[in-house]
Amino acid sequence: MDELLDSTLETIGEAIKSKQVKSVGIVRGFLDRVEKVNPQLNALVYSTAEQAMKLADLADKALQNQEAIGKLHGIPITIKDSLDTKDAITTWGTLGRKDYRPGRDATVVARLRDEGAILIGKTNTPEFTLSFQTSNLVYGATNNPFDLSRTPGGSSGGAAALIAAGATPLDIGTDTGGSIRLPSHFCGIAGIKPTTGRVPCTGNALPSYGLLAPLSQPGPMARYVDDLSLVLGIIGGPDQLDPHCIPASQSTCSDIQNLRVAFHTDNGICTPDKAIIDTIGSIVELLSDATGPATEARPTGLEMAGFVFSRVFSADNGEMVQALLENCRTETPSPRLQQSLESPPQRLSPQEFAQVINLWDNYRSTMLGFFDDFDILISPVNAHTALKLDESEDLAAYTYTSAYNLTGWPGVVIRAGQDRSGLPIGIQILAAPFREDRCLAVAKWLEEKLLDFKPPTTTSA
Repeated sequence: MDELLDSTLETIGEAIKSKQVKSVGIVRGFLDRVEKVNPQLNALVYSTAEQAMKLADLADKALQNQEAIGKLHGIPITIKDSLDTKDAITTWGTLGRKDYRPGRDATVVARLRDEGAILIGKTNTPEFTLSFQTSNLVYGATNNPFDLSRTPGGSSGGAAALIAAGATPLDIGTDTGGSIRLPSHFCGIAGIKPTTGRVPCTGNALPSYGLLAPLSQPGPMARYVDDLSLVLGIIGGPDQLDPHCIPASQSTCSDIQNLRVAFHTDNGICTPDKAIIDTIGSIVELLSDATGPATEARPTGLEMAGFVFSRVFSADNGEMVQALLENCRTETPSPRLQQSLESPPQRLSPQEFAQVINLWDNYRSTMLGFFDDFDILISPVNAHTALKLDESEDLAAYTYTSAYNLTGWPGVVIRAGQDRSGLPIGIQILAAPFREDRCLAVAKWLEEKLLDFKPPTTTSA
């Protein structure tokens, strides 16, 4: 059973559909793993175990009755607590919602359920997803399975920690400044931030409307690249609610040999640790066997990413955060959020606000020219591996991800190495808007060539 639980979603699904194993057994297997690792991780913060077992039994009966089934029939999943689930408390990490049950699922959750997925619980997130470390006043902090004294990253840290520990095969994260890609890097798993507008944000803690909405995208997090591809095809497409989501075709990249590959180890803002630089170098050398030599290059304007992101994120003068607190009736924000509220940005004049919008658009336009010469960009995910819990952060280190929330480009992260302490090192694979297929094809090729990495030793199912 353990070998099956460690397999891809497709392999697990085929075993269920062919009746080699029952959904009840698969769900029970992952619940047992959660019980083993979660006391040390605090990654799963709300369990739906009892209901999941009932749904698994119904899934098995549906197969017996030869009923129509979906692509994820009988497969257990977890969902980040920033995404609404109609049958489970969804706190968004804020005290005002600590007992709140939404009336409907987030769109991505509904689509997974329509394909037969079974929710076994919710995973931890910082308040309103607004931190690169996963901790809140409702559930506390989540720990990294590779080192319990370190953070799994944020804001999808609970998801990444549980996947890395082998206790869930799939979660859906959200990414506004790196919240899928950073935890994937810190915890050594696979994750994708889709193109802006590919996947509806309806039902997420951060609203799908307003100035900052185009920064965010939900996306799958899993152990295997194939799982990202499968699930992206399920959750993408307009829901007639998110005004930024558009109908977009899914191209297929079947051969990476003709892709023009660029890379950089330093974005001109924050130089990464040597182990990360060395990992990028080794991956580029490995990839050259398929694509030919890569070119060291950076998109024009990349060095402005930190400045532009800070200006854009503060351009609403904190109105989004204040509205979230008021709507959720949260009187005591988390310390990190409170700190930002106590040092609000200087209120912009109408002229200054217009300048910020122009700055953002010019940045996006200038960066897009990169794809005149290249198809793929490989870069670090962050300047560092997983930080100690509550270690102060240099936000310049996070521009390796936030740069591409500004552009809206898709980005896949896979594990590609480790540092001297055994902490995972991920690489980021980026492509032009709506060319997730290229990112995924390169990631898949590399995944097959790389040696299997050891699972976490401090906590592993």
